[in-house]
Order: sequence, then structure tokens, then C-alpha cells
Amino acid sequence: MSVPLSILDLAHIGEGESVKDSFDASVTLAQSAEKWGYRRIWYAEHHNMSSIASSATSVLIGHVAAHTSTIRLGSGGVMLPNHAPLTIAEQFGTLATLHPGRIDLGLGRAPGSDQPTMRAMRRDPSSAERFPQDVQELQGFLSDESLVAGVQATPGAGTGVPLYILGSSLFGAQLAAALGLPFAFASHFAPDALEQAVTIYRREFRPSQQLDAPYVIAGLNVIVADTDEDAQRQFLASKRSRVSLLLGRGRKFTDEEADMLLEAPQGRQIAQMTTYSAVGTPNVVKEYLDSFARHAGADELIAISNVGDRTSWLRSFELLADVSELTPA
Repeated sequence: MSVPLSILDLAHIGEGESVKDSFDASVTLAQSAEKWGYRRIWYAEHHNMSSIASSATSVLIGHVAAHTSTIRLGSGGVMLPNHAPLTIAEQFGTLATLHPGRIDLGLGRAPGSDQPTMRAMRRDPSSAERFPQDVQELQGFLSDESLVAGVQATPGAGTGVPLYILGSSLFGAQLAAALGLPFAFASHFAPDALEQAVTIYRREFRPSQQLDAPYVIAGLNVIVADTDEDAQRQFLASKRSRVSLLLGRGRKFTDEEADMLLEAPQGRQIAQMTTYSAVGTPNVVKEYLDSFARHAGADELIAISNVGDRTSWLRSFELLADVSELTPA
């Protein structure tokens, strides 16, 4: 494959697992991915989701970084309206100081939660409107030129932690272009605006101190198995799991109930989220990835594998590394 390949790890808590099991699995994946040659692993900020353990994103990054040595680690992303820019600058400045040259800071403006959780976090509903200004304020704290008079981030100032704008709409593309930052599109769950967003980003990009040319990362779902039947079985299981997560309100549907819902309007919308999915044997997946990279105009792909079984989950990323001909740094 001609473009670099990275991983998005949601720190999924599998059925019968504890939160500690999830963290242990994330460390195992990172250590393996480092050996296999993946470029980076990102962790996403979510709240009040019983099956996702990456809510304290910077803490998880620090834990995984302490158990690895070379692979880049970062947020995919931190939902900046949930936090003060100074706080995030201090957190990621600390990470960059402890693990120099290995830390990324991807930023999104969604809440990563529902309305009650937003209230529990004391989030101002209008805070998303300040996202562009908050990104610039954060950028200043991580450089030597703070935009807030008399306030410096310690740690943080001078670390130059690279920023990435995450998005699933045209807004993120326009902001990333205006600020001259890399743009990561969430096509693994929001496929509709991918082509238009990338076109706008590349057309409107303005070079910056961090980046002199556009850089696009595109997300996709990947399940690789030794047989097509096994890959398709895992893919169906992942769609059933997503139905329970998004529609179950704390209840896990039976397979029969989930299949019925997948045929209903709400379920078809969930299936639409997996439009960009590479599923099958290694050769089939390789062909899909090459085609998707061209379709997305991507400089890098970031893969998420929603496989419940841990052995199959690791095997999927191992096969993906083999077929992509990755080599350790």
C-alpha cells in the first residue's frame, strides 16, 4: 500500500470484560502495532458509554506510552469544547515532555456524549461556537507565543505538539485549511461528506508553521480474517453490537432483534455508517484499501476494527499489517 497506515483504538470493553481488561488489551495492541510497523494509534474521547473506556484520553495515552517505545500516540480526538485550552496544553505538554516526538493532539468540537452528560461535565452548550478560537489559543500555549497575556502552559510552552483537526462535516475541513493543519475525516462512521470535505480542504489550504502542504487522514472500518466467511461473520457481529450501543439504551439486543432493526429505518442508518469498510481475506482488503485511499484523496489511512473477540481483533490488525507491507520504524 502506498500510504501510511494507523489505528484508531476505542478502548472497547468487550462482553464479560472489565475496564482494566480493556486497558490491558490497548497496551497489547500498541506493543504489537509498534512491532508490526503501524505509524500511530489514536484514542477517542467518549463519555457515559459503558462499552468505551477512553474517556480520560490523555491518561490512557500516557499509560500506553509508558509501555511502548517508538509508536506515535495521540487523541482522535480530544473534544476541545469540553475543556479549557490551557488544561489540554498542560496535559499534552506533559505527555510530550515525557515521550518526546511521539505525541499527537487531534481535536474535535463534538461533545462526545449526550445532553445529560454534557450537563454533568458543566459544559456550556455554546462552547462549540468558540472552537476555532480555542484551537488557536491552545496552539499558542504549545508554542512560545501565548495568546493570553501573562499566562504560560507549564509544561506545554515550546513543546510544539502537532495539532490535527478532526471532522465529519465541511466545517472541520474549512477550519483545518484556514489554520494550515492536518485534517482527519471520520469516514469510518460519517461517510457522506468525505469527498466534498477533502476537496474543500485541499482547495482552501493555507500553509502554516506546522504544515506547508495539505495532509489528509481518512478513517475506515477494517476486518481481516483468514477466510471470507469468518470476516463476514465478525462484520455482522460488529453491526449487531453497534445497534445495541446506539439504539439499546443500556439493553443488549438478541441477534434476531438486532437483525430486524438493521432492516428498519434506524438500523439502515446505522448500516450506512459502515459504508467504508474493508472486510475479507488479506488480498481482498488490500485491494479495497488501495482503492479507498485513491477515492478519499488520503495521505494516510486510520483503521478501526470493531471486533469483539480479542484474538480475532489482534489477528485482524496483524493480517492488515502483513498485507500492507508495513515495516517497523
